[in-house]
Amino acid sequence: MENLCLYKHIANNFGFRFSRILYAIQIVDCLKTIPKYQKQFQVNCEMGLKSVEQSRLLSDFLSQCGGYAVIDGGLATELERHGADLNDPLWSAKCLLTSPHLVRRVHLDYLEAGANIIISASYQATLQGFEAKGMSREEGETLLRRSVEIACEARDIYYDRATKGTWDATGNENITEKRPVLVAASVGSYGAYLADGSEYSGIYGDAVTLEALKDFHRRRVQVLAESGADLIAFETIPNKLEAKAYTELLEEEDLKIPAWFSFNSKDGTNVVSGDSISECASLADSCNQVVAVGINCTPPRFIHGLIELIQTVTTKPILLYPNSGETYDADKKEWVPTTGVAKEDFVSYVSKWVEAGASLIGGCCRTTPDTIKGIAKSLSTKAP
Repeated sequence: MENLCLYKHIANNFGFRFSRILYAIQIVDCLKTIPKYQKQFQVNCEMGLKSVEQSRLLSDFLSQCGGYAVIDGGLATELERHGADLNDPLWSAKCLLTSPHLVRRVHLDYLEAGANIIISASYQATLQGFEAKGMSREEGETLLRRSVEIACEARDIYYDRATKGTWDATGNENITEKRPVLVAASVGSYGAYLADGSEYSGIYGDAVTLEALKDFHRRRVQVLAESGADLIAFETIPNKLEAKAYTELLEEEDLKIPAWFSFNSKDGTNVVSGDSISECASLADSCNQVVAVGINCTPPRFIHGLIELIQTVTTKPILLYPNSGETYDADKKEWVPTTGVAKEDFVSYVSKWVEAGASLIGGCCRTTPDTIKGIAKSLSTKAP
């Protein structure tokens, strides 16, 4: 299967797309005998091998999880519940400075609730944001790395408890064998850095160009790629331009780490900027380093239709971590509690999402360890 995937990757990079893998094999076997194509063939072969290796990380991980994996839930929601004041442009990343022990505690709560993937507290952690607080570039980079280290520490604590016979929320005792855990380094959008709610509109203005977005994200992505995380989670992507910036960054920097792209939507058809979800997901599909595509911080009622649209342009695993369905008021910087769904209603969607094609499911803003516990139990009945 690896060789078949490699042939198709090479054929695609030569500009050919085929519905049948046999045609890909035939065209590549022909091209590699032509002298002027031999160097390009070698380059694409090397790229293809790396792509296959990165894809295997997630496919092997899903296999170890029984076919489905659980992503954690809302970080800021839980930090605030534990007493953190996040009224700050850094939002949850503020706790990297003031209360890293709370970040570790929340990661551990989600692991004990059944999560297979925990996401670092770096969503709103940017070098530019840290510098605005008076920190040096070196101090900012240290905090980015620290966000991943804290998540890895929580994983180590969890495994240590497991080996001592501590039971988790799903009732499994020997967790080290049955519960593989990945740490994803979060990269929030440019709008998240602005802290003005524009990650929920995707409207940055004409002055924010593709190159400006790449320059903004470049060093942060480089640091997180070398931080010890298992993958990078590009989250709450609000427009096609930023998705393109991410794909070009991943390719230009030749990062040795897989990534996922997760978009947000407010209508079930487009991302929040109005760009087509199909076009955005197609960009993600075209990038070799992207191993999964999906949706986060979106009301549950829109998810099923979005899965169907994403499936028209990619065969990569689909991930979902919706919010509670509540509405964020950017002016008041708070969630409107009169909308949304209860934990039980949220979890009731899980079976439908799995049937539609999702294989990684969790929660975003306003979801809790109880939500994740319910998702874990629901997915455990789906595993073979």
